[in-house]
Amino acid sequence: MAYQISATKLQAYNRCPYAYYLRYERKLTSNEFFGSTALGTALHQALAQCHRDWNYQDPLPDVRWVHHCWAQNSIGLTANQIAEGTEILENYYRTFIASETSIHQPLAVEGKIHGFLQVENLEFLIVGRYDRLDFLEDGLELIDYKSSKEIKLPDDSELDVQIGLYYVALEQTYGQSLKCLSLLFLRLGEKIQFEAGPEDKEHVQEMISNLAVRLRYDRGWEPTPGSHCDRCTYTRYCPAVNRDPQPIPEATSKSQLQLALNL
Repeated sequence: MAYQISATKLQAYNRCPYAYYLRYERKLTSNEFFGSTALGTALHQALAQCHRDWNYQDPLPDVRWVHHCWAQNSIGLTANQIAEGTEILENYYRTFIASETSIHQPLAVEGKIHGFLQVENLEFLIVGRYDRLDFLEDGLELIDYKSSKEIKLPDDSELDVQIGLYYVALEQTYGQSLKCLSLLFLRLGEKIQFEAGPEDKEHVQEMISNLAVRLRYDRGWEPTPGSHCDRCTYTRYCPAVNRDPQPIPEATSKSQLQLALNL
């Protein structure tokens, strides 16, 4: 079985190999919470339906189509959430649909992508999700919807990891290169684009190669102290921030690696 890697995992490794080791190799539990709100999930699903199911023989939908998609996907929300979602989607419609002469059918919406890399005789399975994939003249645009109330951009290093992994996976899946990653902030009606290129792919391949050596020989998991230590849930085990760190629990399991050998 290939070793699964994602942008989240590789970003964690880039921040601190030791924290990565504790979380993913020793399987220590974390009190971090990941997940989107009910409103955010409903907005993503409504936009997926809006772009997936529209009859593209007609150049533009009117706002009633957006209202229909929202009604289909807002069941179970509170009245305030439904009203807020309506306002957000109407703003999206005015900014990104009504202002165009026509909209184009996306390659895919709400999908998963997979790719493979083989390094140090270890096979890595790259996994990722996207909200929308659009065709461009010279490649692909990956669109990631954000429902946050303010624009908060990832660190450059984390963004590079995300772009590089998607570049590899999309190239293998669709035979086309990623040209840009777009973060679309739904509440604010703003879309911020980041260009992608072969150098992003090379950067990620180098990072995975570095990770593969550590995995293969199970050493070199030194901590990397920084501002992220304030949010880390593993500080009690860390010699970089604790003079007397607690021992790593023996009961935790280590991941099983499988060599990918060419016979």
